[in-house]
Amino acid sequence: MDKSLLIIFVKNLVPGHVKTRLAEEIGIDGALDVYQYLVEHTAEITEELEVDKAVFYSEYVEIEDIWDDSQYKLLIQKGKTLGERMSNAFEKAFETGYEKVVIIGSDSIEISEKHLNEAFKQLDEHEYVIGPAKDGGYYLLGMKGHAPSFFEGKKYGHDKVLKELLEEVAKTQKEFFLLEELSDIDTFQDLKDSDIDFQFVDPDEEGSH
Repeated sequence: MDKSLLIIFVKNLVPGHVKTRLAEEIGIDGALDVYQYLVEHTAEITEELEVDKAVFYSEYVEIEDIWDDSQYKLLIQKGKTLGERMSNAFEKAFETGYEKVVIIGSDSIEISEKHLNEAFKQLDEHEYVIGPAKDGGYYLLGMKGHAPSFFEGKKYGHDKVLKELLEEVAKTQKEFFLLEELSDIDTFQDLKDSDIDFQFVDPDEEGSH
C-alpha cells in the first residue's frame, strides 16, 4: 500500500442531480453533459498519478463506467451532509494507514496532474494543503491527520467556504500551503469563461428573441 491517497468525490450521473445551478440556465441534459465532461477530465488527470486512488460515489458504485477498478478503489460516500461525507472519507483513509490524503471533487476544468503532484509534495513540509477556488470555495484539501473541526457544522455552496476553512486551519497553529487559485464550473458564466467547447444556447440570447 502506498502511504498517499487521492480521494475523488463524484456524483452519480443522474439527470437533475448534478450541476443544479447550471441546469437552471442550460437545462438538465446540458448540465449532465457538462458534468460528465468534468468527470472525464478528472479521470484523465488522475490516471497516471503514482499514489493510491479512491473514487467515492454519491449514491452507488457505477458498474463499468470510466473509473477502472484496477486503478481506483470504488466506494460510496457516507454521511448526510457534504461535510460529514468528506470527514468520514478522511477518517477512513487515516484509519487504514495512509499518511498523506488529498481530496478533490470533479468541478474544475483547470485542475491538472501538476496541481495534484504539488499537493502531495507540499504535504512533506506542511500539515495541510488547500486549493482555493475563485468562487470562494476550495477545489482541493490535503492533510496528514484527520481534522473533524474542518467539517463539523459547515455549509457549502457559498462564497465564504474557503474563509471558514482557513479560520479552522489557523486554530490548529500548524503549517499550511495554498495552491494556485482555480475556477470551478457551477454557472453558465463559469462555462462561458472556461475552455470547454460546448455549443449551448446562451440563456441571455435565448431570452432576448
